[in-house]
Parts: sequence; structure tokens; C-alpha cells
Amino acid sequence: MIIQWYPGHIAKAERNLKEQLKRVDVVLEVRDARIPIATRHPQVSEWVGNKAQVLVLNRMDMISSEVRKMWTEWFEGKGEVPYFTNAQLGDGVKNVAKAAQKAGHAVNQRRRDRGMLPRPVRAVVIGFPNVGKSALINRLLKKKVVESARRPGVTKQLRWVRISDEIELLDAPGVIPSRIKNEEDAIKLAICEDIGNAAYDNQQVAAKMIDFLTSLETDSNGVVSASCLKDRYQLQPYDYTGEGYLHEVANQIYQGDVERMARRILDDFRKGLLGKISLELPNN
Repeated sequence: MIIQWYPGHIAKAERNLKEQLKRVDVVLEVRDARIPIATRHPQVSEWVGNKAQVLVLNRMDMISSEVRKMWTEWFEGKGEVPYFTNAQLGDGVKNVAKAAQKAGHAVNQRRRDRGMLPRPVRAVVIGFPNVGKSALINRLLKKKVVESARRPGVTKQLRWVRISDEIELLDAPGVIPSRIKNEEDAIKLAICEDIGNAAYDNQQVAAKMIDFLTSLETDSNGVVSASCLKDRYQLQPYDYTGEGYLHEVANQIYQGDVERMARRILDDFRKGLLGKISLELPNN
């Protein structure tokens, strides 16, 4: 399976973003808490350089508290502080705002030291498509100012918005590598809808998701469980490959309509109807 997706507006946005980064003090990088490694853009560190960074892991409501603790310890072990949020409901957003203000404080201290007046801290929100950047900005603003939806590619242009007298935010379209080298990461992006649906085949991706869940259950000692599939579709997955399971439940539920079943499984996962499920774990 080859998954590649790099629409023209993303290429343009990336060029504009790199230009605007010269004006930015703080970078808020938003990732999907279900796949925080797969949603790490490999070039962000190069673009950001020495600027202050705040790592936001959005959709914390879609992973268990046990997995959240595991990721917190893992990132802190690497010298990073992850801020978990549910941008749809606003959970954790205040902590992100405080972190951005704190990170930008040094900028205005340097201005004061040079006899200049302080100015609002300039922050940018970057990350893959559909990880919740616009929803986060709306929560930071406490009103809907930028369009947000559960699909990639909604934000197409860069736009500055004033949060308060202290912070200005640059809302940027999702950026994604021009080529995704790791096929497993690409599949995870497709499962989580962090990549355009024209880039992949629903049946192949749904089958891979089932394979991921059964292998994660083994590797994680049950922290992630594939039993959610039995609970939802009344069929244990353990005796099947992902593809075999998909076809079997399609026969039982939709008279063999495999495409319809694949779409349902993916949609159930994306809406949280299968429960709190991570597709990545630290060191996995």
C-alpha cells in the first residue's frame, strides 16, 4: 500500500509558513495524542531553530489515562513537556496559553533590556492536517474565529489573530512532508484521518488498523486491547488477519459489502465509538 498526499495548498502554505516563522517568538506544535510520533513533522526542528516551543498533544479524550501517563513520562525523559488537550471541549487549553506566555516572556525581557516597549508575544500553531489546530485557536480565543472541522484541509491560508494584549497567534494550514517515507506512519495518519481520504483505500487501511490493534495488545501487555472489536461487531479478531476479519464482519453485518464495513470501522474509531485507543505507545 502506497499512501502519499501533498495537495498544492500545503506546498504554498509551507513556503509562506517558513517566511512568517522569522517573525514568530513561540511555536505551538500540535500532534494527535493517538499517534504522537507519526504526527511529528520531521522538518519542524529545522524550521524552528532556537525558538521556544510548546508541545501540544490534542485529542487526549481518545486515549486512556494510563497511556497519557506513559507518554508524559516518555517525553519528559527526553526533556520535553507535553501539554494534553481536548480542543473541542477546551480541556487543557489554559495550560497551553500559560506555557506560551511563559515561553514568550524572555522575548519581552530582552526588549526591556534594550529600552524598548514590550509587545504581544507572536506564536504560531503548526502541525499535520486535522490534528485540531484551528479548534485549539478558537478555544484560546474563547470564540470561533477560524473555521474548524473533522477533516483535513479546512485551513488553506495563514492568518494572524489576536488572543489578548499579550499573545498574537498565526493560524497555519496543516503541513505534511512532501513524501512520507515510513509506510506504517502513513497508514496511521490515514486511520486517524490526519491525511486526505483521496490518498488511501478504505479497505486496506481498515484491515491494517485491525492488525495494529491485535499486535499492540500483545506488545503492550493489554494496555491497548483489540477486544473493542468484539464488543462492537460481535466477532473476536484474534483468529483472523485484519483483512480476513474485515471480510467476515462484512458478511455478517452488511451482506458482504466490504467497503461499507471498512468505512464503518474507520468512522467508529475516529468518533471514539470503539473506546479510548492509541495506535502508538512509547518505544513501540
